[in-house]
Amino acid sequence: MALVTNDYQSLPIVYIQGLECYDMSTQTSDVYSMYKQNVQKYFENISKITPQYFQYITQLQEECMKTCEKTITASVSMQQEFAKKSGVSTDIPEAAKTAITDINKQVVQASTINNQLVKTTVDATVQNIRTFSDNINAFATLNTNIIQSWITPFTLKN
Repeated sequence: MALVTNDYQSLPIVYIQGLECYDMSTQTSDVYSMYKQNVQKYFENISKITPQYFQYITQLQEECMKTCEKTITASVSMQQEFAKKSGVSTDIPEAAKTAITDINKQVVQASTINNQLVKTTVDATVQNIRTFSDNINAFATLNTNIIQSWITPFTLKN
């Protein structure tokens, strides 16, 4: 929300960010300082809401897993009851039992390996991001030196 006037310097512009408001008139008029202030506000807000986001997603995932498990359990119970009442044999040959058990073990093992791969990939990605973050100042210095070398020939000497 912003107050808008014809004379943009006469009234402050107030932005509402989340539940907190801040007055833009107290900020500097230098474009880079203003940019830094706004980026800082943005990341402060993101830092506050990101944990909540992950909490919401985790709760959703847990609810989905519980519902899926309840659905499968109810379905199996219904089928079991139907088989019992209709007299259908539910005996499983020994070879089928072994195959089902082996498949289940392999699915559980594949899930565990997949989890380890995801964790390793995420850990490597986090490390790469940290490495980049650690080198940002070096990149900035390098870029500053490049810009200075471009500007130097055009700079007036006293």
